[in-house]
Amino acid sequence: MLEITKKFAFLYPTYVLAIVSIGYICGELGHYLIGVTSKAIAEDLHFGDISCQLNNTEYHLKDLPYACSAANDTETCLSYTVNGTPYCEWNYNGLGLDYQILAGPSFIAVFTVGGVLMGFLADKFNRVRMLAGCTVIFGIAIILSGTVKEYWQLVILRMVMAAGESACNPLATGILSDLFPEDKRALVMSIFNWGIYGGYVTFSIAGLRKYCLPRGSLRTPLNAWGLGWRVTYYGAGIVALILALLTWFTLKEPARKTIAEGDAQAIENQKKFTIWNVIKDPRVILLCLAASIRHCGGMCFAYNCDLYYQTYFPDYDLGWWLFAMTIIIGSIGVVVGGVISDKIVAKMGIRSRCVVLAVSQIISTPTAYGSIYFSPTGAMISLGLSYFFAEMWFGILFAMVVEIVPLHVRSTTVGVFLFVMNNIGGNLPIAVEPVSKALGYRESLYIFYAGCYGLSSIMFLLTTFLMDGPKKATPPETPRKSLSGIDNVVFTGDETNLPTITSLVANTKMAGTESSRL
Repeated sequence: MLEITKKFAFLYPTYVLAIVSIGYICGELGHYLIGVTSKAIAEDLHFGDISCQLNNTEYHLKDLPYACSAANDTETCLSYTVNGTPYCEWNYNGLGLDYQILAGPSFIAVFTVGGVLMGFLADKFNRVRMLAGCTVIFGIAIILSGTVKEYWQLVILRMVMAAGESACNPLATGILSDLFPEDKRALVMSIFNWGIYGGYVTFSIAGLRKYCLPRGSLRTPLNAWGLGWRVTYYGAGIVALILALLTWFTLKEPARKTIAEGDAQAIENQKKFTIWNVIKDPRVILLCLAASIRHCGGMCFAYNCDLYYQTYFPDYDLGWWLFAMTIIIGSIGVVVGGVISDKIVAKMGIRSRCVVLAVSQIISTPTAYGSIYFSPTGAMISLGLSYFFAEMWFGILFAMVVEIVPLHVRSTTVGVFLFVMNNIGGNLPIAVEPVSKALGYRESLYIFYAGCYGLSSIMFLLTTFLMDGPKKATPPETPRKSLSGIDNVVFTGDETNLPTITSLVANTKMAGTESSRL
């Protein structure tokens, strides 16, 4: 048995990556499910805005005499008919300030503070045990979210969920950076951190609403076990608990190793070098601000894409198209970005990662605009191109973060970095609501989704000039001489012609012969 274990030991790092990544995806499922189930939950719990909406898929928009969105009261809404059959309903739409609070501040406020605390503890205690315990916490919170009867209960459970999930990134980042070498680090971080979007699109956009939402003419017909939207939370929570057990019983705490450029010096001056020195580093400051802006763009799309396409293209079921564009194309982009970054880092140093990051976001910006400007076909093509380049960012970002900070503050730095990034990028999307009322829903996404992509790309490009280039090869050090004892350095081996026993015997014989002749 021991021989078999040793034979497959090379697969252990990959297994760890799979377990922590799937666990992170489960946490993100609970985080983002509110975006796709908000309408069903709002109808059940009665919160948010009420509006006139299309409730019949038998008609195309071009066949309707009036758009449902034109009605501002119940009477007008219900008066819109086709051949005497109403095609609109006056109901909760899943939007409004109540939804934005659920999606953003109620989660982000706890998530960011918890991330700093977990990062600090991760530098002190067993990270595997902590990760397993926190997975249990957010797994239970997700399950209980499916049992709520009041709006305030959902708010509290999302805060508990955030407290548990806040441990995933700081703990897993430290574990993975200790298991994988530098030439694989960006790819590994990309695979793990793609759970932020993978959690959202895998479960909610990938057609799974086809068996979770209530029955209705505009909704898909399946309604698993009569649980409606609640079954999605039960499923995600149960999987999270299974992952928690696997984490506790099958993973082990890896040996902590130095990977940052300044780690050798940092270890010698460990008492002097603190988290405050890291925070004041211009590279970390600019990198964090750029990441916060980019995160805002990603969160705006994640929270609003399903509602946006339902609002502007109610005749189209884009669930599987969104799945293909985000999961499949996005996954390819994750791998390509990580591989390119890892391949050229040896030649250009950490600066190469920042170059790949900046270029990828610059390319993704115009296609992000296209994904909300064009009609469904053009929008999906643009979204695929955008995701291919846009999703390169997260893994490369955190590969850079762990490489420019010392070992003993690595997890704490990740926690603080996430605190700033999520407070700025996670809370800015709440501005979509007032801006959409002033300018329009689509126009607000131009600003907070595609616009943030463009601004972040410029800031990442500026960060490139602060990063270090390739490391200079240093000649091997000459061993230091020991001054104790006898110094034989000048010994040249000049006594190689000393007489041997054989030569002495031969010389003796020759001498005797010569004397006899005399």
